[in-house]
Amino acid sequence: MTETTNSSVKRTYGSAVRAREWYREFREIVLMCLVYNIKKYVTP
Repeated sequence: MTETTNSSVKRTYGSAVRAREWYREFREIVLMCLVYNIKKYVTP
């Protein structure tokens, strides 16, 4: 199930992380996952 979610996030938001520092990369990945989960929760 995790691989399916990762694949879906990559297809929707792109696989590249644009930040340079590790903490900004982490924040960007967390925000991508958060947006994906909210979008999945809202759509029927």
